[in-house]
Amino acid sequence: MKVIICGAGQVGWQIARHLANEKNDVTVVDNNADLVRRATDSLDVQGVAGFASYPDILDRAGARDADMIIAATHSDEVNMVTCQVAHSVFAIPRKIARLRAQSYLTAIYSDLYRRDHMPIDVVISPEREVAEAALQRLAAPAAFDTENFLDGKAQLLGVVIEEDCPVINTPLRQLTDLFSTLKAIVVGVRREGTLFSPEPGDQLFPGDQVYVFSQVEDVNRTLEIFGKTTKRQERVIIIGGGNVGLAVAKELEGRAVRVRAKVIEKNRGRAEKAADALERTIVLHGDGMNMDLLTEASVETADAVLAITDDDKTNLLAAVRAKSAGCQMAISLVNDPSLVPLMGPLGIDAYINPRSTTVSSILRHIRHGRVRGVYSIGDAEAEVIEAQVLSTSPIAGRQIRDIDFPEGVLVGAVMKSGKVVKPTGELRIEEGDVIALFALTADVPEVERLLQVSIDFF
Repeated sequence: MKVIICGAGQVGWQIARHLANEKNDVTVVDNNADLVRRATDSLDVQGVAGFASYPDILDRAGARDADMIIAATHSDEVNMVTCQVAHSVFAIPRKIARLRAQSYLTAIYSDLYRRDHMPIDVVISPEREVAEAALQRLAAPAAFDTENFLDGKAQLLGVVIEEDCPVINTPLRQLTDLFSTLKAIVVGVRREGTLFSPEPGDQLFPGDQVYVFSQVEDVNRTLEIFGKTTKRQERVIIIGGGNVGLAVAKELEGRAVRVRAKVIEKNRGRAEKAADALERTIVLHGDGMNMDLLTEASVETADAVLAITDDDKTNLLAAVRAKSAGCQMAISLVNDPSLVPLMGPLGIDAYINPRSTTVSSILRHIRHGRVRGVYSIGDAEAEVIEAQVLSTSPIAGRQIRDIDFPEGVLVGAVMKSGKVVKPTGELRIEEGDVIALFALTADVPEVERLLQVSIDFF
């Protein structure tokens, strides 16, 4: 597949890395020649320096025979014009644009993106993706990472194994015997910085970060088995009243079960805008790192603090301050993955990586086969792929034990006729089933081959 990626920033670079590793023909376009050089030096991609919306630049990038264009520059308008040029001049079949401004995303204006208007096939909103990720973290406060799969009937949970975990030093195969009715499977373990797919004889140790695939009705039981307590979040402080903070606060306001939220925003204009848009949420104007302001927000009795400003260091420090003042849980938004190892020593319970959520959202739309969802884990270390099994797939009609999955791949769950079932060696995968697979990044191309033998976007 020939793909043009416009924008060589963090998101564009990650998408290029994924696609280049899977032997696609990738060209990166950016008006910053240094970013283009970084991409071509470190990845197996071609590069063109120039403005992505210029027809001659796209022509140089190979737009005449491209299969897809992904417009992920920092400008919404450049991304929109790039898709228009790609359609009108070069007839590129698939066009994906990253748009940030809320006005472009309002549902009542969705007709704007029809083929005869502004021809964008898929609109990706980083703010919406991050807000959804934040709400998922709040829903499973004992997990540092969460994502929903299989129509919301299954969930991936990332949990840290503590000293008091009841199942430490227990081989995973024994967990199946001890909890025979538990609808959950350990699919990944990160130990001393290395992520791997565990074998049935592997044990869990304190300090391990474990990824567990659980059916939704068994999430609380799964967390308890891994030594985590589950408590509903009733009082939440949101530090950062921008698009993400506002979206989270609105969602919390609209829930049937009341959640008392307070928003702290440093910028007066944004604070006033948030106060106008919210009905039951208290908005405080000031610095989220100010101890007096945190005290005014009753941080010591808060169940969770969500630090989601546009500055990583502010988020980390505000989260640490809130925890030191007695807040039960701190969630921090972190753009720079090199800061993630600091989470544990700083006592921050969970983090949201906007780059990872945006990359996951874009990958969902560019996979081969009937892929319904993709979630990127860590710093592109692994993916959970949800896909419908087609009749052309090599796994159709075979029992799981007979499928030649790579070592770094485990089946998390299978949905048959709308019902999620726990995967066992005897379970037969049929055409029409939906399967969720955990795959280390190096094994993703082989997983795609097993899911589908020909390129088919939708």
